[in-house]
Amino acid sequence: MALTACGSSSSSSSTDKASGGAGGAVTLKLVAADYGTAGTANSSQSYWQGIADAFHKANPTITVDVQTIDWNDWTTKTTTMLQNKQYPDIMEGDAPQSFAADGLLYPLSDVMSASTIGNLIPSFAKQENGTDGVAYGAPFTTSTRALFYNKKIFTEAGIASPPQTWADIQTDAAKIKALGKGYIGYGLPLGSEEPQGESYMWMLGNGGGYVDGSGNYTLNSAANVGTFTFLKGLIAAGATEPSPATTNRQQMWDAFSSGQVGMVGGSGALLPDIQKNAKLTASDYATVAMPGKSGPLTTPLGVHDDITAFKANNHAAQIKKFLDFAYSDQYQQQFSKEYDLLPATTSASKALAAADPVQAAFINNIATSVGYPTNANWNTVLAKLKTTLGTTVTGNPSSVLGSLQSFAKSATS
Repeated sequence: MALTACGSSSSSSSTDKASGGAGGAVTLKLVAADYGTAGTANSSQSYWQGIADAFHKANPTITVDVQTIDWNDWTTKTTTMLQNKQYPDIMEGDAPQSFAADGLLYPLSDVMSASTIGNLIPSFAKQENGTDGVAYGAPFTTSTRALFYNKKIFTEAGIASPPQTWADIQTDAAKIKALGKGYIGYGLPLGSEEPQGESYMWMLGNGGGYVDGSGNYTLNSAANVGTFTFLKGLIAAGATEPSPATTNRQQMWDAFSSGQVGMVGGSGALLPDIQKNAKLTASDYATVAMPGKSGPLTTPLGVHDDITAFKANNHAAQIKKFLDFAYSDQYQQQFSKEYDLLPATTSASKALAAADPVQAAFINNIATSVGYPTNANWNTVLAKLKTTLGTTVTGNPSSVLGSLQSFAKSATS
């Protein structure tokens, strides 16, 4: 999947700024991550273009130029864009802290009404603050994680109940492997797509994480070293796919959806894959809390992708009108339905929970979920984690995590 664009080139920002001052017509540049497949009906280009068209109809002097970027290309393309000072007005994808530290963003209160801000899910909204305590972004789409397990494979392997602990995963995976049918016991994707999520679920299960309560990086903590040492042993025992370090999340989700994997960590976004492959019925799989070292996680991983507004083009008033429009329940629910993710607003979440009992289980986990760090240099650290975390299970966990800790402490935003 490749970059999909619609409308004018990114160099049009200065012209739009001038025309806004002269005749009142303004073009906003919106850059968003693509959660679907470029060039198909489920591309996020179609989603955002639909909002842009409806907004323009209601606000004829404001045009929204939409560009979506595949997640696999996101970091490279957006980094280049910002380094070249080709600032969009609105970006959907990254957390705000590093951009705020560089003085690039509007405070959220400048570009979103108080009523819209007040409708954001509090546990995610509080993670949008910069070092000055001011919110510079808003969650747009969210998810929480759980363990999916294949009930048919479990029955075939003589496993009576889903795992609660790491030891249970190890034992169950061994029983699944012993069936000799090429099944994967536990799908462990540590490739560059999203190793930070898979890793974090396991680190949380051992009392570890990326930072401590004060926001100081703790990548090489004893708990984290112990976590990856366990995972390395799990791989060595043949309980996972052959090469987790180079296996991406989508590969394992596809394999689970095809009935080849006994257990895998996932969110509601796995559900469309299951439906598309049509190999598993609703009664063939179930979800439980992610197992921890000594019991199920009570603080699951909660993830949100954010909206930020750049101030280079002086379009605060127009951005505010658009964001209030885009955060309506209609569009929040549309996005959730299209990609089986969760809304970022309280009202849309309540509506979804009432209509969909499967998603309701994930929504109920939001209140106790744990998010990624909000450090100003997190985006820089995250890019390094994506290319490095897999080597914790191919090399020496302590050494790899020690190098990552040094990088995180010295990295700039």
